[in-house]
Amino acid sequence: MPQIELLHPDHSPALLAFERENRAYFAATIPDRGDDFFARFDDHLRDRLAEQETGACYFHVVTGAEGEVLGRINLVDVADGGADLGYRIAERAAGRGLATWAVRELCRTAATDYGLTVLRAGTTLDNAASRAVLARTGFTVVGERQFSGRPGLTYRRALTP
Repeated sequence: MPQIELLHPDHSPALLAFERENRAYFAATIPDRGDDFFARFDDHLRDRLAEQETGACYFHVVTGAEGEVLGRINLVDVADGGADLGYRIAERAAGRGLATWAVRELCRTAATDYGLTVLRAGTTLDNAASRAVLARTGFTVVGERQFSGRPGLTYRRALTP
């Protein structure tokens, strides 16, 4: 059974392996993190953990039965009862409902543990899988937006504890 865990320093090796293994897969649908992300991974992780300490963001990993990282799911720009949702699932775990499960779980956590009342999300038009996950988990389209020059949609979901 997968779990969602709040990001902590012990996740570093498994998280870096996850990012490296899935770099090309992710780059097909979302902007690549760039070589600097991998070269300075420890610095980036330290920065994210410092951000998390302020309550401005909540970074999570989705782990499998053996503690392997199968995905990331994050809440960023937390303010005024809302946050932006972002997620990515490993290629080897895609297409099995893991993203839908993780988004549902994090919506519950956002409402009950973090006291949030609304989540926002966005994806490109050509990312059918992400659009389907957002639709299945109660997000509704609220607008259009460009993502690194690619057309996309923005979404919103109200949360209740």
